[in-house]
Amino acid sequence: QLQLVESGGDLVHPGGSLRVSCVASGFALDKYSVAWFRQGPGKVRETVSCISPTGGFTDYSEPVKGRFTISRDNAKNTVYLQMDSLQPEDAADYLCAAVLLPSSTKVCWASGYSFWGQGTRVTVSS
Repeated sequence: QLQLVESGGDLVHPGGSLRVSCVASGFALDKYSVAWFRQGPGKVRETVSCISPTGGFTDYSEPVKGRFTISRDNAKNTVYLQMDSLQPEDAADYLCAAVLLPSSTKVCWASGYSFWGQGTRVTVSS
């Protein structure tokens, strides 16, 4: 079965850190650009970060820039999102998505994604 599975969501205190993971099964992730999105309660889904197939290009939304770091280990078919200095407004379900892009691409966002995970919940509260 071709799927993405997120994990690592948890309850953390404001100012804390957390790393969430996105693992692909049934296909090789190294040909895909992967993006993280989040959706808080009662909010629309928003972009968080993305990474190109080789990891050579990354991008972040303004609210997370400087606090979150995206990375990938293609040998493990996994993309990570390291989240530091978490704030209550970061609380959301975090979802990953993958789209096939050329390895030479200089972008990592796409207008559509082939695979989506179910999400992992991050709660930030004291």
